[in-house]
Amino acid sequence: MDNLTPEQRSRQMSLVRSKNTKPELFVRKLVFSLGFRYRLHYRRVPGKPDLAFPGKKKVVFVHGCFWHRHEECKLARIPKSRIAFWKEKLERNRDRDQENQRAITALGWKSLVIWECEIGNVARVTKKLKRFLQEKSGWH
Repeated sequence: MDNLTPEQRSRQMSLVRSKNTKPELFVRKLVFSLGFRYRLHYRRVPGKPDLAFPGKKKVVFVHGCFWHRHEECKLARIPKSRIAFWKEKLERNRDRDQENQRAITALGWKSLVIWECEIGNVARVTKKLKRFLQEKSGWH
């Protein structure tokens, strides 16, 4: 049972942003500090990735664990009210992510997902980003 009224819940949910989230800003600052430059919310690639590196044909998505259904993550729980609605909505998000990943690969681009819950481990995220951005594409 939701402990907020529908109006309070609506107001709360309206505060949720899809761009410029705290995890995204963290990753952007980290990537910049590593010396990489990027394009934001690049519309030329499916899914409008959070960071795009057109010269490298690589993109980075910063996913919220709840919204993108990070498997086996405590942040990816289903709300206790309107369970059928939330399951359907969140599964659509996951399906759309998978479709975008396939389309990105079909275009010859590589992608990396950084999960919200990973942000706390700066060393691990740094290593993951460096490895991804420094690796050479297989066809060069």
